[in-house]
Amino acid sequence: MSNFELVLKLLLQLTVILATCRIVTILGKRFLGQTDVVCEMIAGVMLGPSLFGAIAPSFQQWLFPKAPLILATGEKIPHPSMSILFAISQIGLVLYMFLIGVEFNTDLIKQRIKSAGLVSGAGILVPFSLGAIAAFFLYSQAELFKVGVTPWAAALYLGASMSITAFPMLARMLYERGIAKTRFGTLALAAGSMDDATAWCLLAIVLASLQADASIAAFAIGGGLAYVLLTIFIGRPTLKIFTRITKRDGGLKIQTLILVLIVLMFCSWLTDAIKLYAVFGAFILGTAMPRGEFAEQLRDRLEYLTTAFLLPIFFVFSGLNTQLGLVNTPYLWAITALIVAIAIFGKGIACTLAAKVAGETWRESATIGALMNARGLMELIILNIGLEQGIITPTLFTIMVIMAIVTTLMASPLVNMFLQGTVYEQSSVQELRNV
Repeated sequence: MSNFELVLKLLLQLTVILATCRIVTILGKRFLGQTDVVCEMIAGVMLGPSLFGAIAPSFQQWLFPKAPLILATGEKIPHPSMSILFAISQIGLVLYMFLIGVEFNTDLIKQRIKSAGLVSGAGILVPFSLGAIAAFFLYSQAELFKVGVTPWAAALYLGASMSITAFPMLARMLYERGIAKTRFGTLALAAGSMDDATAWCLLAIVLASLQADASIAAFAIGGGLAYVLLTIFIGRPTLKIFTRITKRDGGLKIQTLILVLIVLMFCSWLTDAIKLYAVFGAFILGTAMPRGEFAEQLRDRLEYLTTAFLLPIFFVFSGLNTQLGLVNTPYLWAITALIVAIAIFGKGIACTLAAKVAGETWRESATIGALMNARGLMELIILNIGLEQGIITPTLFTIMVIMAIVTTLMASPLVNMFLQGTVYEQSSVQELRNV
């Protein structure tokens, strides 16, 4: 496939992705009350084999080819067209999570670290325990785990998968409603970030157990902790130079923006290299960036292109891996119902109760529980890793995807219901900044 053909296909892919996301978002927001992020997730599933592939399988496979290329040596490699799309989607996610970090109210986190730890702890321990118990029960009941995977490895993986939170979606829901800077909005962001960081460390332990190499987990956990500490205590004072440069130049110039992007890409690469997801490198760097005029201008330069163009590609690319037709028996649907019930009880209700204990009102606690319960496409990422690493079968992959879709679709209507008639619904973004 020539470079010219790859470019032609990429342009058509982007056209279809952006048009589909826009149409689904308009309809979803108007008739279902969903946010942009949920609609983009649905659009991704629609463009995959479950709908687009069922209606026009040949065209869908041509436009979004999943079949790998087979080299003359017999080696299989991903189709270059999808590799390009994947790379673009990751850049969009990195930029978006960096902007979320720039908006992050670190002062509120310092005041509420215990509350965030309590909510995050509940959101990890309860679903992890229930997921691990379910894995032991399901291990011999159906062909859900690949041959050679031990019961303990299956329990660790399913527990970590149940513990994940759709942090990018949680963040975007809060920002779309203008409540990310509020007291409980910041608590939800902090708990979500701590939750996902822990879940990725658990995944590293699972991968280490499969490869009989504890250094994988130790390197991920130790390297991640070192990165956070260095960013906070060394990076934050150093990054203040951007404020001085911006003041000197009378605004954020392109040279300064390029320098920021260089640092961002390096930090994202670093956390990916130590087996933590690149999104956390971007987010932590964003939290260390200086605030004030520099941060405002940085958001102005990056926000629209990221949210309107790059981020939808990430959601759609992940949704392309979903195959809902694999769950086709009453027994498998019963297992699916069990997984969904465990997910809601273990994550949503546990986080709600933890937030209440932390001092939030019942409405705010329930909102946090609904947001933390959404798995979204971060769940699809961890599921794809499990499938590629030979931990789970396509059947369990599909069951877990259904769970992710259900818990994510629940989030927006529940948040709307819990916040109805409160200051968070009635106030503008500007008014909420000091709540």
